[in-house]
Amino acid sequence: MRKRSLTVLCLFVIVLLLAACGGGNNPDDSGVKNEPKPPEKTENTDPPKKEDPPAEAPPEKVTISVYYPTPDQPENRALEDDKIARFIGAYPNVEIVKSDWHYKTEEIGIKMAANEAPTMFNAWATEGRFLVERGWAADITEFVNAWEFKDQMNPILQEQFLFDGKVYGLAQNGYVVGTVVNKKMLEAASVALPPYDWTWEDMYQTAAAITDTKKGISGIAPMGVGNEAGWNWTNFLFLAGGEVHTLADGKVTAAFNSDAGLKALEFYHKLRWEANAIPQDWALNWGDAVGTFAQGRTAMVMAGANDPVDQALNQGDFVPEDILVYPMPAYQKGGEHAGVLGGNFLVVNPNASKAEQEMAFKYMVFDYFSDAGLNAIEKNIQERKAEGSYFVPPVAEYFQMESEYGQRVKAIYDKYDNVYEFDVNVLKLLEGKPEAQFSTQDFYGIMTNVIQAVFSKKDTDLKAALDEAAQQVQSEYYDQIKVEN
Repeated sequence: MRKRSLTVLCLFVIVLLLAACGGGNNPDDSGVKNEPKPPEKTENTDPPKKEDPPAEAPPEKVTISVYYPTPDQPENRALEDDKIARFIGAYPNVEIVKSDWHYKTEEIGIKMAANEAPTMFNAWATEGRFLVERGWAADITEFVNAWEFKDQMNPILQEQFLFDGKVYGLAQNGYVVGTVVNKKMLEAASVALPPYDWTWEDMYQTAAAITDTKKGISGIAPMGVGNEAGWNWTNFLFLAGGEVHTLADGKVTAAFNSDAGLKALEFYHKLRWEANAIPQDWALNWGDAVGTFAQGRTAMVMAGANDPVDQALNQGDFVPEDILVYPMPAYQKGGEHAGVLGGNFLVVNPNASKAEQEMAFKYMVFDYFSDAGLNAIEKNIQERKAEGSYFVPPVAEYFQMESEYGQRVKAIYDKYDNVYEFDVNVLKLLEGKPEAQFSTQDFYGIMTNVIQAVFSKKDTDLKAALDEAAQQVQSEYYDQIKVEN
């Protein structure tokens, strides 16, 4: 009914309009229609009127969860809080959740399956292939290629998360395992300092000379529990010229039960049973071993040097002059000082949306190569100086130290007397050898069992123990791997 009425009304309006167009109905009764003249053509000098641009849609709200330092790192937490505040200022559409989960090989699968892994999480250099093969690391090549600083990353570190030309993680920092020596302890006991270009025999003699079991002092504290025990021992495997595994025709084969592996295990046996130079309670994990050094209860510890130095200076009764950082000792004079090359990386969760992945990447690189990054470093140094503590830089930075940015970082370090400086002569001797590519943490764990047998039983058959470990790693892990050529 309403539609019909509307139609009639429209017809009525049209009739009225047509009638109004007729001459007889003109109000002036002249019979002539007064039409307006066309406007004269003139030059238009006024600027064209700008139309308002279409309103842009507000940026998509994105929530990301990020790696957050542990409670025992208050300085690093403060730096991360500052970064979060600055990032949100630049990207107000992003909400950041601090994740209290830190990477563990045995937990990452559960976290991924339950969709509980952070959007951005930390991982170690050993985990690259492991994460990629299981689909637990996002391909961030697209973001990296669009990033202006991609070519200034430290290539030696970065290649550990590069597979088939694709990037799956970004380096935070790196290390080459070396030996940190308590110089004060050696001098107090009148034990001669070994040369930087030292050997296994030099390490053995130094450890034996400084050991004092009555005082609870050991010459060296190799790690004896956790995967770190196998990681510690692998340095000696490399120093003797050995490899963890070989790769041929797509097959991974255990190779650590070699002559080089036997030499490395014999050296551990000798430290334990001939020199009695390791702690009586040798079941030390990474934290225990580094803590023992910081407490002045062992003369030497093997690790990425910056962490033991940091603990000794800031938690122990040390000053920089009390500490010497050595490369790992060569098997024999003139040999390589090959220490395990590793590092910490940041990885993006592949289960996150594209928008979440992009913002996670932007958060990862927010302070990389930036003035804000330089300011954060200097602020950290200044805060430590104010509280009477030291700043210990990584042995290997995420950037190339020779780059312009690297030189700007060095200029900041040179301004402060509370920045620990590594001896350039030592840095020249450090030779990093990347960690094994396949099932590395599993290998470390199995070798830890062998090391514990050596430390607890003097008559352990070393070759048989190595062969048994190699067979276990081969059957349980390497045989399951097929590498496409």
